[in-house]
Amino acid sequence: MNMQSELFQIEAEMPWEDLGNGIQRQVFGYNDQVMLVKAKFEPGAIGTLHEHHHTQVTYVDSGIFEITIGTEKKIIKKGDGFYVSPHTLHGCVCIAAGTLIDAFSPAREDFLE
Repeated sequence: MNMQSELFQIEAEMPWEDLGNGIQRQVFGYNDQVMLVKAKFEPGAIGTLHEHHHTQVTYVDSGIFEITIGTEKKIIKKGDGFYVSPHTLHGCVCIAAGTLIDAFSPAREDFLE
């Protein structure tokens, strides 16, 4: 699709997209092959179980989350991370308010619509 973000992303100048149910998102740098996304969760917010063809790696920047990947569940906190292979069912429940930093490959074109 030949898409590319601006070279720099300044957090204070970037809008948060309200996804509802206590979740907000900011899309950072991307091209066709990779995308970095920040997702902010309020306590109790649920990242509904879903799957996609993208590879995903996530870093917990703050907060505490119960993460489900396939049939496995684990509580993770600031400094932890997780990996999701393509087409694997996954989701989360926010236990303590926090932010997840997601990297996707290829880029999530649906996040730019």
